[in-house]
Amino acid sequence: MDKVEKLRIRAATEAFLAKLFASISSVKAAYAQLQFAQSPYDAEGIQSADQLVVSELKKLSELKHCYLKKQFDAASPETALLSAELQEHKSLLNTYEIMAKKLDSQLKLKDSEITFLREKLEEDKREKKMLEKRLNSSGPLSIHDNLHLSGLSPSHFITVLRQTIKSIRSFVRLMISEMESAGWDLDEAADSIESDVMYWKANHKCFAFESFVNREMFDGFNYPNFSPPNETLLERKTQQRLFFDRFMELKSMKPEEYLAWKPKSTFAKFCRSKYLRLVHPKMESSLLGNTNQRKLVSSSEYPETTFFVTFAEMAKRVWLLHCLAFSFEPEASIFQMRKRSRFSEVYMETVNEEAFLSSNGTPESETRVAFTVVPGFKVGKTVIQCQVYLC
Repeated sequence: MDKVEKLRIRAATEAFLAKLFASISSVKAAYAQLQFAQSPYDAEGIQSADQLVVSELKKLSELKHCYLKKQFDAASPETALLSAELQEHKSLLNTYEIMAKKLDSQLKLKDSEITFLREKLEEDKREKKMLEKRLNSSGPLSIHDNLHLSGLSPSHFITVLRQTIKSIRSFVRLMISEMESAGWDLDEAADSIESDVMYWKANHKCFAFESFVNREMFDGFNYPNFSPPNETLLERKTQQRLFFDRFMELKSMKPEEYLAWKPKSTFAKFCRSKYLRLVHPKMESSLLGNTNQRKLVSSSEYPETTFFVTFAEMAKRVWLLHCLAFSFEPEASIFQMRKRSRFSEVYMETVNEEAFLSSNGTPESETRVAFTVVPGFKVGKTVIQCQVYLC
């Protein structure tokens, strides 16, 4: 075989292989078109694509027979090669166009899902606001006036607790705002409350202030009137009735009105004690410019400033929760979690879900309690989870 013949056979073989790859590309393009027609379902598109797949497979079969019989195209190998390359590029272009259509269809579907989810989110937000308005009204408690001691249930306690938490957070927001206005270093203040805590977000340091206020306001909650008894306790049924009557008397009144009416009452003593303990003289002087409020409170007088009125509203809610707790048999109790405790869904809920995202399930990355933000409660057999910040 001379050199010219070898070159001719080589050129014909290259042209054949080019036709083979072009045909394979055509099959892939036809199959891609078939897949695209199936979702969403297009009967005519499926039939057309199916015929195209069969047609391209027949061409592949013909190429196979030609190869076995060594019947290569008699036309110019160069022309056949260019024609095959053109066909392959055309098939690739068709495949890319189909992929683009498929991606565009998926994008439209995702956009539709996003629109639906956004609408659902807005609907949920509206429902949440309605529920909060009903459950956490800043006015009189949403508990009927004809409530009886014998009809108490954990749901009543939960309702009052929700309103208590809301009033505490209102006071915390006001306190932080006053601190910012007074030029406090909030990071340093938060670290002095809860040291060695790595916060997931900078604004999470507000939980340290909430933890501090809760800790001070709920300290002594398990004792009648928030202090260890220094005299013989009343008979249990008598004590129950006493606390329930206190609850019913105060629940529909504004705290400032009640304090003016009964400045020597147990609630007034509670207010005075908690204010003097929670608001340090240096803190009051820094935030309010002087300690006049402290002097008034110490002498059983109650200022009408926004700061004290917000505090008094919070104190009222905590006191009502305390009175309700001692109206149960047995009385409701309070609990909190120690630092570094393992997270338990039975007794805790977290205020920072981010802590779970980094956990890979190994003991080293197991979520632990950094500090308790809101204490938990036990009302009979009902456990109301405490709220914790996880590290």
